Amino acid sequence: MLDDGFLEKYPLDAIFAMHNWPGLAEGEFAAHTGAVMASSNEFHIKVHGKGCHAAMPDLGTDPIVITANLITTLQTLISRNRNPLDPAVLSVTQMAAGNTLNVIPEFAEIKGTVRTFSTSTLEMLEQEIVRLSKSLSQAFGATAEVRFIRVYPPTINNPDMAQLAKQALQQTEGVHTVHTTLKPSMGAEDFSFFLEKIPGAYLWIGNGNGTHRESGHGMGPCMLHNPSYDFNDALLLLGARAWVSVFEHFFEREI
Repeated sequence: MLDDGFLEKYPLDAIFAMHNWPGLAEGEFAAHTGAVMASSNEFHIKVHGKGCHAAMPDLGTDPIVITANLITTLQTLISRNRNPLDPAVLSVTQMAAGNTLNVIPEFAEIKGTVRTFSTSTLEMLEQEIVRLSKSLSQAFGATAEVRFIRVYPPTINNPDMAQLAKQALQQTEGVHTVHTTLKPSMGAEDFSFFLEKIPGAYLWIGNGNGTHRESGHGMGPCMLHNPSYDFNDALLLLGARAWVSVFEHFFEREI
């Protein structure tokens, strides 16, 4: 949308978003005064060795052994290179190598995700992932290709807009708590691209943290992107009221 010139066609003074949040009680909201969600980034590493018969490993350079060492070594970037006061996650989520039981393959691949809130930590992790992958592979007599892709920036609320949203929500029927200091999530959100350009806030609306009071169906305990997730339909009216309140407060302030 931004690449297509959305903001040039429709200039905005402020922007808000709302996302349901399991584990946060119905009637509770969160309006963080800073970071809400982390950046999302991908790494793709392909280690090139030398294939050979599995019974004759001395004739090859085993990329699986190298990649196994690399997976373990990458975790030291979080435990030893990162400032412990700056949250970050590095997770290897995929590994692929070979297709025959008695053959050491020519290459092995791993993929994963990096999540951070600060640009400095992200830059450090990107540089070190590339350096470690190449140097460790070289130490074993192999080579490595590395691609690091920055997907979503961190979602950072504008403090003034978060405060405006908090004041509006506190005056909304059905809202009994508005949190401003909840721990942010290491998940990511593409709404972050808008917040880089426009003052605004990304709000959480509590989906519930127990059993549905009428149907008895479970809702709330299981997190998003889960096949057992159950949206709390009671939030529809509350969410609509919240939007109206936020917009009214914004325009009242502007007037």
